[in-house]
Amino acid sequence: MNKTKLLLCLALMQACFFVFKANGQSPAKHYDVAAFYWPAYHPDARFKDIGVFPDGKGEWEAIYKAKPKFAGHEVPKVPLWGYEDETDPAVMGKKIATAAKYGVNVMIFDWYWYDKKPFLEDALNKGFLKAKNTNDMKFYLMWANHDHNSYLDPSNPDKSKVYFYGGVDKKTFEEMVAHIINDYFKKPNYYKINGRPVFSIYELSTFIKGIGGSEKAKEAIDYFRKKTVDAGFPGLHLQATLWGNIPSTLKDVPGDKVQTQNSTLEYFGFNSMTNYQWCHFVAPSGDYIPWGQKAIAKWAEWDTTFKIPYCPHVSIGWDSNPRFPVQKQDLVVNNKPEYFQVYLQKAKEYVDAHPNQPPLITINAWNEWAEGSYLEPDKKHGYGYLEAVKNVFLK
Repeated sequence: MNKTKLLLCLALMQACFFVFKANGQSPAKHYDVAAFYWPAYHPDARFKDIGVFPDGKGEWEAIYKAKPKFAGHEVPKVPLWGYEDETDPAVMGKKIATAAKYGVNVMIFDWYWYDKKPFLEDALNKGFLKAKNTNDMKFYLMWANHDHNSYLDPSNPDKSKVYFYGGVDKKTFEEMVAHIINDYFKKPNYYKINGRPVFSIYELSTFIKGIGGSEKAKEAIDYFRKKTVDAGFPGLHLQATLWGNIPSTLKDVPGDKVQTQNSTLEYFGFNSMTNYQWCHFVAPSGDYIPWGQKAIAKWAEWDTTFKIPYCPHVSIGWDSNPRFPVQKQDLVVNNKPEYFQVYLQKAKEYVDAHPNQPPLITINAWNEWAEGSYLEPDKKHGYGYLEAVKNVFLK
C-alpha cells in the first residue's frame, strides 16, 4: 500500500471513530458465531455399502420416518424447507444466505476420514464450496474421528456394530494433512485466528491410540504444524473438543507426570477448546433450562482448570430417539427459542469478559435433526432459533 492510500485509510478510520463518539456509541464488536454442520443429508455411496438409508436421501430418512415414543413426544421434526439435497449449490447457497442474515457467520463441518479416504465430503465440496455466495460464510473442519457404528442406523436396535474405525496410522494422517491444507486451508473463506487456519479434533484419545501412542501423536501434530507453515501460513490453530475423550494422563510417555486434561492439551500444544454438545458433560434429561444452567456453570470451572482459551458453546436441545427404533432415549424438553436466547446472551457476556481470546461462540448445531438440535427452520418454531441468534448478536 502506498503512502497516499495509507493516509486515506487512516483518515477514514478516524472519521468513523468520531462519528461513533459523537453519537455516544462505540464501534460494534465482532463475534464469530459458528454452527456445527452434520453433512449427512444427501445420498452417499458408502451409505449403500453399509446398508443404511435405502431411500437415497441420507439421514432425512430417519427424520421423516421417526415415530413418537410417548404422548406429547415432538417427532417427527418437520423441516420448513423440506428434505433438500445439501450437495446442490443452490440449496447450500440458501443456507449460507439465511445463516448470514441471522448472525451465523461460520460453519464448522463435521469431517470424516475412514478406510483411508474421506466420507461425507460432498455437502462441503459440491454444495458449500460451489455455492455462488460461498465467500459470504467462513468455514472450518472438526475432524469427527470417532468410530462410525450402527448408532447411525435407525432400523437397527443393536448399536454396537462398527462400520468404520476412527483411528488412523501415520501414513494415512499425512495423506489427510496434504488434502486438508491444499483443498481447504487455502480457500479464501477458511476460518483463521490470527492468520492461522483452525482445525478441531473431536476424539483426542482415539487419535492417540490409532497412531500408536502419545509421542507419535505429538510428532504427527508437529508435522501438521510444519506443513501448514510450509504452505505459507503463520501456523496452525489446533482446537480441542472438550469432553471426556481428552485423556487426563499420558502413561505411555516415559517420565511424564501428566495428571489433568489441561496438561494433556498443553503437551500437544492445543490453542483453544470448545464443546460439541452439552450432553457430553451434563445428562440430557428433563427441562432445557436446568440442563443449560448446569452446562454453563462449567465455564467458570474451566477458566481455573485450563490455561488455553475456552470458546463458549451453546446447545439447542437433545433428542436422539429418531435413531432408535424401539427403546426410548433420554431427551431434553421445553427447549424454546427464547430459552436458547438466554444462553446465547450468557455466551456473549463470557466472550466480552475474556477480551484477550478469540471472540468465537459455537452452537450445536445447524442441522442435527436426528439429535433434536438444529438452527434450520422447522414447521413448529419457524425461524425462531435463528431469530434468537439475531437478537443477541445483530441487535
